[in-house]
Amino acid sequence: MKISTLLMGLSAGHALAYPGMGKTMAEIQARQDLTLGRRSSTELLGDLVGNVSLSVVGTLIKAILQGVTGAVADSTTYTPPGQLASDVCKASVLCVWYYIVQDLSSAFTDSDGCTDLARGAIRQGFHDAATWDKNSAYGGADGSLLLNDDEFARPENKGLEDIAAQTKTWYSEYKQYGISMADLIQTAAIVGTVSCPGGPRIRHFIGRKDDSRAGPPNMLPLPEQDADFLVGLFAAKTFDANDLVALIGAHTAAKQKFVDPARPGASEDSTPNIWDTKFYSETLQGDNTTIFIFHSDKSISNYASTSVQFNLFAGLGGQALWSPAYAQAYFRMSLLGVTNLNDLTEITQVLPLSQ
Repeated sequence: MKISTLLMGLSAGHALAYPGMGKTMAEIQARQDLTLGRRSSTELLGDLVGNVSLSVVGTLIKAILQGVTGAVADSTTYTPPGQLASDVCKASVLCVWYYIVQDLSSAFTDSDGCTDLARGAIRQGFHDAATWDKNSAYGGADGSLLLNDDEFARPENKGLEDIAAQTKTWYSEYKQYGISMADLIQTAAIVGTVSCPGGPRIRHFIGRKDDSRAGPPNMLPLPEQDADFLVGLFAAKTFDANDLVALIGAHTAAKQKFVDPARPGASEDSTPNIWDTKFYSETLQGDNTTIFIFHSDKSISNYASTSVQFNLFAGLGGQALWSPAYAQAYFRMSLLGVTNLNDLTEITQVLPLSQ
């Protein structure tokens, strides 16, 4: 018998002797991929698709979408040249958005961490952007959630009333400066995230165009759905299964209101004012009494193509893996349906620093 054949036989027998080895190897590979920033969701969006003449900003957005450049921002900050009403400020996109972000940040933080308005803003950003997939002629991050009463009245948007009212108030105050509702919704979602202690400061661009048409229906995930359906739903939006696992981690700052009316305000992990990975560990270990566990989250936690990633985020060092993965996935989410990516303007430097 050849030695190579013998070694192959021994290796096969060794693998059979340790049935958990396949899962262990998958965990090692997944952790290495996360640490090195490797991604499988690299599809381009909007006017980046098939375009060989990208602008400088389009080239940068392409690099972030494809994982060449990270989506977590550095600590660069911005100092406004004057007060909001001054001519020098009104002439500066960054200056106007600086003052908008100051208002958002003030409403999204208190002595305990991030507020109910912050968690509402995060959910609102998802609900506006996710009404799009690759078969959609329109929809996505276009402001329609708050510009179309019929869309807002859909059952899946129940519970967004307070943040929607506040966002409309901010829009009424600042629309004179040429901002779009679409940009305001996504800015609020990103400021809401970084307002939670531990939340990533996600690179952010503005210039989205508003569309008052109701976004396509039946596009949003629901808490009673199974993992296999949700993986397919998100794949159609250009996310892979690992992106889905990263995105649902936003439930770390969530409180349910209507899934179980008997438990209004029940949080989905034990630290809803902090952006941490307890959502993952407590979903795996919880019995749906101390915290509220969605069926969809539990299903994702033990589904074949998502359980390895879920357990990595739940485990030791999970925060360092999850934070950049979430930033990368939400950066993509915030651009779904946006067709003028080459014309956007980066305003990351006006965002609050991570706490």
